[in-house]
Formats: sequence, structure tokens, C-alpha cells
Amino acid sequence: MFLHLLDGTYELFRSYYGVPPRTAPDGREVGAIRGIIDSTLALLTDPDVTHAAVATDQVIESFRNDMFEGYKTGAGIEPALWAQFPLADRAFRALGVTLWSMVEFEADDAIATAAARWKDDVDEVVILTPDKDLMQMVDGHRVVSFNRRERKRLAEEDVFEKFGVSPKSIPDYLALVGDTADGVPGLPGWGAKSASTILARYEHIEAIPSDADEWDVTVRGASKLAATLVERMDDALLFRELTTLRLDVPITESLEDLRWIGVDGPRFEELCVELGFENLLERDLPRR
Repeated sequence: MFLHLLDGTYELFRSYYGVPPRTAPDGREVGAIRGIIDSTLALLTDPDVTHAAVATDQVIESFRNDMFEGYKTGAGIEPALWAQFPLADRAFRALGVTLWSMVEFEADDAIATAAARWKDDVDEVVILTPDKDLMQMVDGHRVVSFNRRERKRLAEEDVFEKFGVSPKSIPDYLALVGDTADGVPGLPGWGAKSASTILARYEHIEAIPSDADEWDVTVRGASKLAATLVERMDDALLFRELTTLRLDVPITESLEDLRWIGVDGPRFEELCVELGFENLLERDLPRR
């Protein structure tokens, strides 16, 4: 049995920028919604997909914005995309898939919570996103990441090959290097190569010796990197807290509740008529 966890916010962005524009009968832009419906139906109707859930962000801001002023916000999101956020939640519900729509937490936190909760109860948890943050949840071949656009599957050894660190060091890696997508600046001078080389040896920020002479790995500019880390240790630990996913999102469903049995007939019909997707009603889809 496989559990598929879909990053619905990423899917919405991917559809908005990758699917042709389309207007509903009332003039609203709904191209991204048609894109996520088609894409999600392709996933749900795959015979290997039995249990699935989607996590989305109702808003971009979360509790992390209270921790760090520079953390990502919804500023700059195109109005035509922003207007489709609530429609995306409606679409996922109409498709009959379990939806976790986040406000205080982020969608990534919900996915991380679900992966941690059920990884011992299924053959494999498949996290459907290319998001670097979620690489920290990859666990052997029990929890894997799958990039649907590139058709790339990453198990634990693949994460190490890609980033030079194990999944458990990903929050430390992002804290040092930074993550522009989330507004995490990282530390000056710390790049991907230096961070991966050092964390591959020491795993976590606080385990890195403060004196570069004590490092038993060779890194260019080691003395300056060490000095920066000592000077900015509080920042580094804060950034790691920002990049560490929460595993305590209040998910109330059981694993069996995540079994997909079909679209929600009335909701699906109403949404398709409202948005001008009537041709979807001609498809022979299972209905709950």
C-alpha cells in the first residue's frame, strides 16, 4: 500500500505558469484550476494510488512570520493566481481527496506530519513535490520524494547525491546556504559546497567546531566560515528552526480516511458547471 501526499500549493503555481489561460462563464481566470483538476485526476485514477491527501496554503504567511520578519509573504503573487487559491481548495474537495488547508502552519508541515505518522503503516510514502524543505522527510526507501514534472524519484541516497548531505541535515544545510523561496537568507560566505562538505562530516550546526583548525575536512576559506558561524550562531539556529518542518499539525483523519473512492459527485458537478468544465462530466469517473 502506498500513501501519496500532494503539495497542492506547488501544483497550483505549476498549473498557473504551465497551463494556457482559460476563463469561466463569469469571466474569472480558471486555467490553473483546470490544470490541477486534470493533473490530480491523472494521479488519483492511477491503479497504484489508493490512499492520497493534498495540503494547501490558504494564505502564504504562517507562524514562521512571527519568528522572522524576512520570511516569505504573499507579496508579489499575481492577482489572477491569488484569486484561484480558494478555488483550488474547492477543486480538491470536489475531487473527493482528503484536503488539509493550512493557515497557522504551512502545507509542507501537514505533509511532514502525515509522512511521519504513517510511514510505518504503508509500504511507501510518496511526497509529490520538488520542494527542498520536504527532502528532510525522506527516509530510506520508506519515504521518498517524487518530482512529477521531471519524473524524478529521490530516496535517501539520492538526496545525499543531490545535496551532499543526508535528509536529517537538510534543515541545517538550508539554514547555512539560505532558501530564497522561503525568505531564509543563510549566512554570508556559506555556499552549497562548503555547507555540504562540512555537514556531511558534522551533520548539525552545533556540532561544527568553532575553530576551523579543528575541522577534519578541507574547505576553502575555512577560517572565515568558522568566524562567521561563531558570530552568527543565533541566526543560524533561528534559520534552522524556520527550515525544520513541524510534525504536530492537528490532522484528525485515519489512514483509511485517506483511501480515494471517487469524486464527490454533487460538488464536482457544481464546480464543473460553474467554471465551464462540463466536458469533464463526460468522463467515466468513480463517484462517492
